[in-house]
Amino acid sequence: MKQAVKTLTRPWVVVLLVLGVAAACGSEVDTAADEAAAAASASGEVPGRIVSLSPTATEMLYAIGAGEQVVAVDLYSNYPDEAPDGTLDGFVPDLEAIVATEPDLVVTQGLPEDVESGLTALGITVLNQPPAAGIDDVYAQIADLGVVTGQIDGAADSNAQIRAGIEAVLSGLPERDEPLTVFHEIDESFYTATSNTFIGQVYTAMGFENIADAHDDGTGFPLIDGETIIAADPDVIVYTSQAPYGADVIAARPGWDSISAVANGRIVEVDADISSRWGPRIVQFMEAIAESVA
Repeated sequence: MKQAVKTLTRPWVVVLLVLGVAAACGSEVDTAADEAAAAASASGEVPGRIVSLSPTATEMLYAIGAGEQVVAVDLYSNYPDEAPDGTLDGFVPDLEAIVATEPDLVVTQGLPEDVESGLTALGITVLNQPPAAGIDDVYAQIADLGVVTGQIDGAADSNAQIRAGIEAVLSGLPERDEPLTVFHEIDESFYTATSNTFIGQVYTAMGFENIADAHDDGTGFPLIDGETIIAADPDVIVYTSQAPYGADVIAARPGWDSISAVANGRIVEVDADISSRWGPRIVQFMEAIAESVA
């Protein structure tokens, strides 16, 4: 894991790495999360100093009302504004740097064994919350955070708001005789996301058919070519704000003017952070997609 991260040079590859591990380690880490939550509940202790090594966890912590307990975050935690400036590396974590912040609780997407054992040996609670495989995992992780941080009511309120937001989006979608098809463009090489990813599960929940599903290579993030995309004729094309180009560049690609999404002006830009994190802002992601097909 550590060596793989060191070789990455493109931001979107980090997204693939973060989201792609969910299916492989979900059950094991879910058990660890349950154990951490149960231990916190049994002890009745509320952590006064929380370190978040996950941008998603940082958003969740502030959403449930635990923001004042957060003393340090990772380099990619840039939301909300009141979060501390990120100083810690969540992908290649440094035990000494984490310990120097004097945490009671460390929330992470997963730690190397030596780092986690080093923290637990010092009596520091570690809560591993891997990338969500679906929307239900979002609710479960927020609930676990509520228990561990002593913000159970805040977590319940946050989950209720997310559920209401999602229901509002889904109820507002127009009825169709045939589902719309979607292509989620991760970058100009045409890496995409299938329904076996969290991003893909969002599209499934909204009733889309994903053109990438026919080309799933087992990673959830296959590389497909432009001719395949043209032939699939997606009704909607989604790309992220991380891309160094806009809808005009996508529309101008040779042969793409025949694609329904281009012809009908359904090329949608979504915030890169919102679309890659499985936290409370999932509703904003879904709203952006819904607006394009209203």
